[in-house]
Amino acid sequence: MRRPALALCSLLLAAGVAAAAEAPARKSGLWEITNAMGEPMPMTQTMQQCIDEKTDKLTEQTGMREAQQRCSKNEIKREGNKVVSESVCNIEGTTATTRAEFTGDFSSNYKGTVKTTYSPPMQGMKGMQMNISARWLGPCQAGQKPGDVMMPGGMKFNAADMQRQMRQ
Repeated sequence: MRRPALALCSLLLAAGVAAAAEAPARKSGLWEITNAMGEPMPMTQTMQQCIDEKTDKLTEQTGMREAQQRCSKNEIKREGNKVVSESVCNIEGTTATTRAEFTGDFSSNYKGTVKTTYSPPMQGMKGMQMNISARWLGPCQAGQKPGDVMMPGGMKFNAADMQRQMRQ
């Protein structure tokens, strides 16, 4: 039960990195994002997210606020054509060391790899790797608002609304 929550935290962190100031801004509209996790819990999931500049900025701010509270290191920089994030954070008494690398133009696509090691192991996991690929599909569909995330099976939530509630 907690492993999916860890994966979700990693996804939000990765989204924050992708939205960070050092990365080119993602184009507003509907994005298809595929997350593929390797061992110890292989899983691939594709979702769609409606975004605009305001919701990407909110994701960045939320990620940075969490990092300030939990991380002794949180650096985002450019290395050639890559946007790289390195962090060392305390999560539930475990030190999580993460390196994320993203490439792409962010107006039509981007790809990334997020590698995390846990010391001591968290819930039996020594580490985790996630590969992310995203592509712009076009304008958001009728009835969608920025922040809406559409998961497989029809589940829908608004990430921006959740982030605003966390701030209160």
